[in-house]
Amino acid sequence: MSVYQLKSRFQNILRPLARALAARGVTANQVTSVSAVVSIALGLFLSVAPLPHWFLLVPLWFLLRMGLNAIDGMLAREHGQKSILGAYLNEIGDVVSDVALYLPFALIDPNGLLPAMAVIFLSALTEFAGILGQAVGASRRYDGPLGKSDRAVLFGALGIFVAAGGPFAAWTSWLWAVAALLLVWTIINRIRAGIREAAAR
Repeated sequence: MSVYQLKSRFQNILRPLARALAARGVTANQVTSVSAVVSIALGLFLSVAPLPHWFLLVPLWFLLRMGLNAIDGMLAREHGQKSILGAYLNEIGDVVSDVALYLPFALIDPNGLLPAMAVIFLSALTEFAGILGQAVGASRRYDGPLGKSDRAVLFGALGIFVAAGGPFAAWTSWLWAVAALLLVWTIINRIRAGIREAAAR
């Protein structure tokens, strides 16, 4: 089970907006680029100015970013804007954006950088495992339990917690440990699913 499974419903809500943007000449690559630039800028801002109330921007931006990701996909698939450059922008932009948005949480953790950085590394590895599905003759894999959308919920909730004045303490080490285990599980699921799909083809 993954939040990603709700994507089709989310797209149905945003489809009229995607059509309107396409009619105005907005491209999928432009949407993808804007999403990545804002994500990196927000991550850098929170890294250098980690004031608790600013972390409320994290869940708000994650929600908007999920919308932009859905829109750029619809522009590409439904409005004839698929491109090789777009594929690179989409995958690289997502990973770089995630790293930028997760990093501020590592920097405010009193337990040190290592636990959260392990989660950041494994998060990037899950996306690599998903992309490799295409390299072995399967589809791009989005299996959970802790895919990109699920991580957006996790870090969005953490952003609300920090903004409300909640302290990071010893318990966050357990949180990062559980997240790391779920990410390893996600990687294994994506590899297994990719192998099964490729074999079936």
